[in-house]
Amino acid sequence: MKELILIAVGSAIVNNVVLSQFLGICPFLGVSKKTETAAGMGGAVVFVITISSFVTGLIYKYILANEYLLSKGIDLTYLQTIVFILVIAALVQFVEMFLKKSMPALYKSLGVYLPLITTNCAVLGVALTNVTKEYNILQGVVNGFATAFGFLIAIVIMAGLREKIEYNDIPKPFQGTAIVLITACLMSIAFMGFSGMI
Repeated sequence: MKELILIAVGSAIVNNVVLSQFLGICPFLGVSKKTETAAGMGGAVVFVITISSFVTGLIYKYILANEYLLSKGIDLTYLQTIVFILVIAALVQFVEMFLKKSMPALYKSLGVYLPLITTNCAVLGVALTNVTKEYNILQGVVNGFATAFGFLIAIVIMAGLREKIEYNDIPKPFQGTAIVLITACLMSIAFMGFSGMI
């Protein structure tokens, strides 16, 4: 249990996927204009990463790195990236269909960024990290959920800051993308304070 808590805290805060590992920057900057949209995107990413961690863990353990196949000299682990991308793409399609039917307003507000979850390097990065760190399926799911929750925390904080920035008098050279990047940089520096915690 202690190990799972350490994995969760480490993945969500200490090694935040956006602010420490710099994965998933595109949706982090693109969807963080409004808090509601950012929370919706974060929720979709939490669902996709958590489920994909479980599914890719099962596929890796029982198909790609199957002990029986390995004992016969058949090593399918080189297919992991392709298989993981296909699994992630299928899950994103499922989320897209679900949001289109049940939450059309959120679906429209996410726009092009929802299909971009498929190419979000954070989703694939978590699946590959689970394999690299040799996590079992439970540890992989905890790592996936915590990493995605860390993404949710970061994108919601960024959206809140961007909403506040809109009402401030910012010098002309820093308006637009410049102030967003400076804000992201300051958030990253703040999260560096957690390094060494675990």
